[in-house]
Amino acid sequence: MGGGTEAFPDLGKHCQHSDCNQLDFLPFNCDGCHKVFCLEHRSYKSHECPKSDHNSRKVVVCETCSAAIETTGHGADEEKVLLAQHAKSGNCDPKKKKKPTCPVKRCKEALTFSNSSVCKTCHLKVCLKHRFPADHECIKQPRVPVAAVSGNGGRRWNGNFLAALASRSGKDCAKSGFVFATNPALKHVRT
Repeated sequence: MGGGTEAFPDLGKHCQHSDCNQLDFLPFNCDGCHKVFCLEHRSYKSHECPKSDHNSRKVVVCETCSAAIETTGHGADEEKVLLAQHAKSGNCDPKKKKKPTCPVKRCKEALTFSNSSVCKTCHLKVCLKHRFPADHECIKQPRVPVAAVSGNGGRRWNGNFLAALASRSGKDCAKSGFVFATNPALKHVRT
């Protein structure tokens, strides 16, 4: 199967798909059937490759225990034999079938490999919806004071200010004789 043009006979190859035969200057070699194809017919499905599963891994799932058993995929008879061998091996345990669920109240989400997270604080395995400590009522969640969480541009409030504010009980701050400064060296200055 030749390719190229009159000026460059070794440049490119013709697509070996029966309906195409297009000259492609960047052809694709199928690693299954070892034929040459153009961009449009390069996938296994588009050229109906008879050896599309030569590198693939196939798995049969046991109905009893949900175990995954690897197979070569050469037919239903092989799958039945593998399932029978698995059942006789003693590794088939029906108790393994039930997947654990999220321990958060009223959450029934199954904890699978891709839908679970382990809390770094309390080491509890929860679903992705409850992965943050505040969402699953984390036992070891550190208590953050309200003053540290409130605005003020990311700075913490001066503890003396909060104490004075709490003890104020409706009095006017100017009458107390204290000036509150943000500088810690000037905590309480009489006016």
